[in-house]
Amino acid sequence: MAERRLAEKRLAVVILHYGQPELTRRLADQLAGSDPDWAVRVLDNHAPIPFPGAWQRLPDNLFWAGALAWCLDELGREGFTHLWFLNNDLYFGSAPSHLGRAWERLHRLDQILGPVGVYSPSATANPYHPQMVQQPGLQFSRAALIDGIAPLFNLECLTALGGLDFADNSYGYGVDVWTSLCAHRAGWPVVVDHAVCIRHVYHSTARKVEGFLAQAARAEAAYLSRRLGPNYAAELMALKAEVQGFEKL
Repeated sequence: MAERRLAEKRLAVVILHYGQPELTRRLADQLAGSDPDWAVRVLDNHAPIPFPGAWQRLPDNLFWAGALAWCLDELGREGFTHLWFLNNDLYFGSAPSHLGRAWERLHRLDQILGPVGVYSPSATANPYHPQMVQQPGLQFSRAALIDGIAPLFNLECLTALGGLDFADNSYGYGVDVWTSLCAHRAGWPVVVDHAVCIRHVYHSTARKVEGFLAQAARAEAAYLSRRLGPNYAAELMALKAEVQGFEKL
């Protein structure tokens, strides 16, 4: 079973596969070694090179947001309460038990803060989101928004928000920012865990597809300007600075 139960919560862990199978296999193998009693599902997003043994292969490339929405629908029907949606081009760098440790820490954060809406590990580096960079002196921080490289979603939170808002943005860039910001504004804690850390290779696949990043950036700019106004870039910069760090858990 691709789940873990904790106090009536059920977590599904999904790796989104697109690009080189070697990247997906590296992460899947790491998690199999660090947390052998967990099952991890690989969702093949209609990748040009299919992933052998994938949980599902989608009939079309739904991009990040579409694949996430598909997972939320499917796993919600299966009774899961949480989904950890992992990019395939990342690698955990924290303690030996990655999944189990993060799941237990999230449970503790729920007790301290109330139900967490969106949880994310920190990153060794992040050129776009300074609030995501690991701060060794902190246990965790509350943020106004997060980068969607490895978000763990509370499905109740997303249901309360009305689901993912991405119909006018098929590429999906910016949906992570807007979704986490909506959760924050609705009172759901958005948390970066500084004791669970990942390394991420940004745009490892996207930059190999000619013209994709430019098209996705234009779609993201239009998407965010419709929601945050024409000065969305300045507003996002200010929002990224809205961070409250905690030294104890």
